[in-house]
Amino acid sequence: MGNIYEMGHPLIKHKISLMRNKNTGTNEFRALTEELAVMIGYEALSDLPLEDVKIETPLETCMSPMIAGKKLAIVPILRAGLGMVNGILTLVPSAKVGHIGLYRDHDTHEPQEYYCKLPNPISERTILVLDPMLATGGSAVAAIDFIKEHGGKYIKFLCLIAAPEGIKKLEKAHPDVDIYIGRTDRQLNKDAYICPGLGDAGDRIFGTK
Repeated sequence: MGNIYEMGHPLIKHKISLMRNKNTGTNEFRALTEELAVMIGYEALSDLPLEDVKIETPLETCMSPMIAGKKLAIVPILRAGLGMVNGILTLVPSAKVGHIGLYRDHDTHEPQEYYCKLPNPISERTILVLDPMLATGGSAVAAIDFIKEHGGKYIKFLCLIAAPEGIKKLEKAHPDVDIYIGRTDRQLNKDAYICPGLGDAGDRIFGTK
């Protein structure tokens, strides 16, 4: 069974508050997105397996732990998820990066796929799916559906802001996936935007409207 982890660190709460501010500019918003990805990714990767390897220090030879086991894949949901990629790569520079392109139909609010490219083979990798916002949950569910169809098994989902509706939908559709959340907000509005939220993350990261 997957688990839900909401971050309680004061720095995470503080940085999310800065992102909420409508006067926070593109450059600062983008930097905050990366910083929060580092902090949430740090927690999400806390169960990476280790193995002792022989290391020669300036003084002697010793056995010291290094990351072992499965390789890591980072899969941002385009386009907003791209804003989190560099943060995770700061932690694990050797990770492979795939991409899933989805857009939300403005009438039905359902996700439509337009691109999917994953590291091969994906089946043996631990996969971090990235999207700053977990709103209706439709995009997250669809992205993980696609990953599983391509053979992905070990999946974690990371977001900065989540709505209760999205958490419930993702947990129900993929109960085996761990969910890491910076902050859970109150609800979705009638247009399926998270409230109080921080606006459209993609537009604010890339400076578009």
